[in-house]
Amino acid sequence: MAFWWPLVVLAAAYALCRVLLFLIPPTVPSMEVDASDVLEEANQNKEDSFIYIPRKGKAAQTDNVRCYEPATMKYLGHFPALTPDEVKEHVAQASEAQKIWAKSSFKQRRQFLRILLKYILEHQDLICEISSRDTGKTMVDASLGEIMTTCEKITWLLDEGEKWLKPEYRSCGRSMLHKRAKVEFYPLGVIGAIVSWNYPFHNVFNPMLAAIFSGNAAVIKVSEHASWSGCFYFRIIQTALLAVGAPDNLVHIITGFAETGQALVSSVDKIIFVGSPGVGRMIMQKASETLIPVTLELGGKDAFIVCEDVDLPNVVQVAARAALQSSGQNCAGAERFYVHKDIYTTFVSRVVKIIKSITVGPPLSGRYDMGAICMIEHSERLQNLVNDAVDKGAEIAGRGSFGNLGEDAVDHFFPPTVLVNVNHTMQIMQEEAFGPILPIMKFSSDEEVIRLANDSKYGLGCAVFSGNQKRAIKIASQLHCGFAAINDFASSYMCQSLPFGGVKDSGFGRFAGVEGLRACCLVKAVVEDRWWPYVKTMIPKPIQYPVSENGFAFQQLLVETLYGISVWDRLRALVNLLKMISEQKSPATRKKSR
Repeated sequence: MAFWWPLVVLAAAYALCRVLLFLIPPTVPSMEVDASDVLEEANQNKEDSFIYIPRKGKAAQTDNVRCYEPATMKYLGHFPALTPDEVKEHVAQASEAQKIWAKSSFKQRRQFLRILLKYILEHQDLICEISSRDTGKTMVDASLGEIMTTCEKITWLLDEGEKWLKPEYRSCGRSMLHKRAKVEFYPLGVIGAIVSWNYPFHNVFNPMLAAIFSGNAAVIKVSEHASWSGCFYFRIIQTALLAVGAPDNLVHIITGFAETGQALVSSVDKIIFVGSPGVGRMIMQKASETLIPVTLELGGKDAFIVCEDVDLPNVVQVAARAALQSSGQNCAGAERFYVHKDIYTTFVSRVVKIIKSITVGPPLSGRYDMGAICMIEHSERLQNLVNDAVDKGAEIAGRGSFGNLGEDAVDHFFPPTVLVNVNHTMQIMQEEAFGPILPIMKFSSDEEVIRLANDSKYGLGCAVFSGNQKRAIKIASQLHCGFAAINDFASSYMCQSLPFGGVKDSGFGRFAGVEGLRACCLVKAVVEDRWWPYVKTMIPKPIQYPVSENGFAFQQLLVETLYGISVWDRLRALVNLLKMISEQKSPATRKKSR
């Protein structure tokens, strides 16, 4: 007892110190970011503030990216569409800064994250308002999709990021027992990202955080549909980097159209793209010219499966949120709903009741459950998908209502719509809608719903609901997609330790999680002597140059010694191997063999 008692005391003291250190908050300075020119009242006082009527089609690609509120069509300003030479200059500046940042400590990188986190928590309303104005989503949806996900990303990096970037030791195998094997992670250089408009805050911060924490620089092209907000969010990043003494030009936000994005792909050390399959293929083709690694997240047609033994009231609420997530039009959430035939009618009636209670209107008024559609002409595309389904036998079971939209903005709103009697011949069940449409199809068995859910060119995620968790897990395990939520929706993305990405036309590669963090790194395998300088690799004499006559026989025995099926096989081979070595050393044996 006398021997163990001091160890117990030391362990208790260590644990107490850890608890106390955990309770003591770190010193994190506050920072101020000038937002005087982006607040709504400031914009309205500008002389150039007016209702903007955007040009449609490819003609809209001019020397400037013009920004406006999709809910009100108020003009927000413009940003330059950078030329290829200008993009290359941004990347060159970032590359020089990265050489300095690569030597930064994890302590400095964590402080950068803490400063960002503190600012986000203190300015949630400002961040959400800017996201809402630029994309048309409501404040609640902005908080769910922008604030919570980004805060979760930051806290995961603070808690675990350094651990996953430190050298990782691996088994050395039988033939290298005298060695030590490890994997080291080095920054790649400049990480380029081309991000979509649906989450303007999180889509900028997500690749930037992983890149900067792993020692890289970042150059991010924001969508032409969300450049106004992206450029303001850049101020937050710049201010935080300045606060920790990071080199200038470590992060860049660039604006423009396709030409700008192509130039970025051809200039950086890795590209992350979030967008459509068509553009993703062009990104891959461009990246092949310089053979840089590519991560593609290309959307989805996620299946939402509801078995007959569920807690129906709760699932109906989750289904409505999944379909209309981030104002519906701003997120590729659940896009195909499969409901067991025994509860189909009840499920539809309850969903329709929720959808009919939703009012569409300008999001910042606070009286609406949904906002405006961000992209020009997208509401027309959504209506075409509905029309195609109706022409092929579907029925509109219910729609949401419009608020006071204003005559000039009608084209930028679409009512949430429930479709029943749908099938896979309809475009709405095959194409990514990216809109507030709930196509609901019935199924009779688990085998049938698995077949239906896999009948898609997309494979991003899925959600499976059942009162029997083992049953839900079994169904989800047979769906060909990148992630699954059991009795929930999109919960995997809130676990930032998990990778995010899909298969098939949903893309490949992963961001988020350990895999996403390490994907920003050069992964280097290293083997070193375990007991250097006392034990070193020596070439056995039979296979030294010039190789002896029994060199191959020696090599055969060596392989059997290391990898024989049974212990006895390996021991027998070892005895013969030692015998051969001893004979090789004996001069008498050599003379006799001659």
